[in-house]
Amino acid sequence: MAWLIGFPREKVNWAPKIDPDKCVKCGMCMNCGKEVYDWNKNGPSVVRPNSCVVGCTTCANLCLGNAITFPNIEELRQLYKKENIWNMVKEDLRKAGKIK
Repeated sequence: MAWLIGFPREKVNWAPKIDPDKCVKCGMCMNCGKEVYDWNKNGPSVVRPNSCVVGCTTCANLCLGNAITFPNIEELRQLYKKENIWNMVKEDLRKAGKIK
């Protein structure tokens, strides 16, 4: 995945959490293209957290009950800085001809 060139996804703290007290079971999160969620008798649950695209918050943005949250974006940015991920991604994009 171009967002994490050279860094293991399982070491990135980025996945949604659902507050069951706020969840109105609107089903909007089930539109996730990476199938992070499954639906059960109690509503949605996060079953494939490492499938979540790092940095994506679409499900939280569209959640009718505001029940979905993500880790602090600044922690993610610090990881990218510490592990030199931005430079690795940029080099990969150059090699792919997507940027100059």
